[in-house]
Amino acid sequence: MGSDEKVTVAYFFTVPTKSIPVAFLSMAIDPLRTRMFTGISFAKMLGTGSGHTFTPSDANLYRWGLVVVIEKHQLEKFDASSIIQGWRKRSTSEFRAVLAPLSAHGLWAKRNPFDFASPQKDPGAKIAAITRARIKWHKNFIFWKATPPVVTDLHQSPGLIAAIGIGEAPIGLQGTFSLWSSASSLRDFAYKGAAHQRAIKQTSEIDWYSEELFSRFEVLEIRGSINNGIAN
Repeated sequence: MGSDEKVTVAYFFTVPTKSIPVAFLSMAIDPLRTRMFTGISFAKMLGTGSGHTFTPSDANLYRWGLVVVIEKHQLEKFDASSIIQGWRKRSTSEFRAVLAPLSAHGLWAKRNPFDFASPQKDPGAKIAAITRARIKWHKNFIFWKATPPVVTDLHQSPGLIAAIGIGEAPIGLQGTFSLWSSASSLRDFAYKGAAHQRAIKQTSEIDWYSEELFSRFEVLEIRGSINNGIAN
């Protein structure tokens, strides 16, 4: 494989109360620093939520995230960079997942950053899913009212390892990061769950997104636990 082979990497850091102000500052500064790093073609800093309601009340100020698409040979250099070291030094726990896109439909910031998808190489590998949407402002309350049944289905789904809410801002930018024991367990939730099917139908009928992206990944490597220090 060529030196420009890319992977997607998701980081989540748990911080103590004293580090929350610095986390907010880093959310403003780190996007530019990350985009300037050699080998990165896409980067987003993320706030997180508990994943139980996907409303503003879900916000979790103790956990912060970062998703990047990076050339594989630059990954360890980025992992040792001042950007990641800064988060690591002020965190009580760290989670990192190295991912290979299997499918990605839609747009994130007017592009599909995971358009280098390939077939799953290990049939027994865990699966990660990233969903992300920009909700039309005048339809936020309709969306929040509709999400609880979907969230209940999600957290009761066989094969779910973990699911958290993610967003670039507290309102209007919604998403999830979830880990699954297998591709089949994710498919069962997506295509057999009644609440999820109703939500898909409502998306078409109500048209509440101005932009959306649904992506699946093969998990190549996991370091740490996404639930460390957090009651999900």
